[in-house]
Amino acid sequence: MEQDVIQALYEAYGQELYLYLYSLCGQKAAAEDLLQDTFLKAMLSLPRGHGNVRAWLYTVARNLFFNYRKREERESPREELPEGFSPDDGMESVLRTERNRLLYQGLCSLDIRKREILEMQYFGGLSLKEIARVLGLSQENVRVQSHRGRKQLKSFMEGHGYDVSGND
Repeated sequence: MEQDVIQALYEAYGQELYLYLYSLCGQKAAAEDLLQDTFLKAMLSLPRGHGNVRAWLYTVARNLFFNYRKREERESPREELPEGFSPDDGMESVLRTERNRLLYQGLCSLDIRKREILEMQYFGGLSLKEIARVLGLSQENVRVQSHRGRKQLKSFMEGHGYDVSGND
């Protein structure tokens, strides 16, 4: 794959993939490394004429994260994040207000599958069909998990004193 194509992909999807990876691993350096690995793999192996490059990049990033996590667990047992975990300074600029920080905590409280679906849907702008392809699920399963995740987030926010309007 040509370098200018990779550069264009990085400019188009780099930030959203970084946020996705950061949300999975919770570490700035690891997310940056995984992002670089994602685009390296894209440079080496993205098939020409691939129908949905964005979904493919998410799939690659997700697989690299799970490989990273397995490697980390083998090398040293991971400690649970302390209660009141707050994002580092890089993410803090993205999550400026108290409501957004609380929303981020609510996202982190969801199980990994619901969190991934909501992040891909809202931060990545992927369609239910694209998310289903990335996660290897049916489109209906993704829709149901998305609905349940939004409902849990709404309860979380309301439990912390925020009036969340919506139909969920």
